[in-house]
Amino acid sequence: MNSIVILEDHPVMRKGLAAWFAGTGHWQVLGIAADLAEARDLFSEMAALPDILLLDIQLSPHDGKTEDAMGLDLIPWVRERFGKTPPVVVYTQFDDYAHANAALGFGVRGYVCKYRNEEELEAVLHAVLQGKVSIDKAVEPKLKNAAETQKLLTHREAEILRHLRDGQSNKRIASALGISPRTVENLLSRIYYKTGIASRSDLQKI
Repeated sequence: MNSIVILEDHPVMRKGLAAWFAGTGHWQVLGIAADLAEARDLFSEMAALPDILLLDIQLSPHDGKTEDAMGLDLIPWVRERFGKTPPVVVYTQFDDYAHANAALGFGVRGYVCKYRNEEELEAVLHAVLQGKVSIDKAVEPKLKNAAETQKLLTHREAEILRHLRDGQSNKRIASALGISPRTVENLLSRIYYKTGIASRSDLQKI
């Protein structure tokens, strides 16, 4: 029997997932958490790590907090405490490049969109337990396209694109890179030309 810990802010989803996994007869739910504080408390009481950590990327404000948190922030905390992390699978509503790329940057092994059913989710978990990396089919092409785009860009253009994905204005990008706003505009024009993308919002998605 494989063990799992679930970090999910939505109460119905959290309880539903826990009940489904427990009902399969081959998953042991070691604990569920609604936010980072609960998850840290849960792991603090564990002598050993679960086989899988299932988490949502974006956690809504909880217990009077006013800002969203990132479920991914649990990963470095667990690594620091235990010296390693269990395989992590993200289960999220976001199917865009930016969130998926951020998750992969944290070393997650699986990425599943919430419009997939439990059986599809479980298939990803089993693939991850076998040492594979499994990315949702809605997200994988976006990651591939972004990788191809990066090959077209110079180092400076790639820096501009990275800051653009973070939602920064031209002025902030210029300040961060130590260049003029005019230079940022020129570099953006080159990025638009190379990628064939016409709008700033679409560029942020690649």
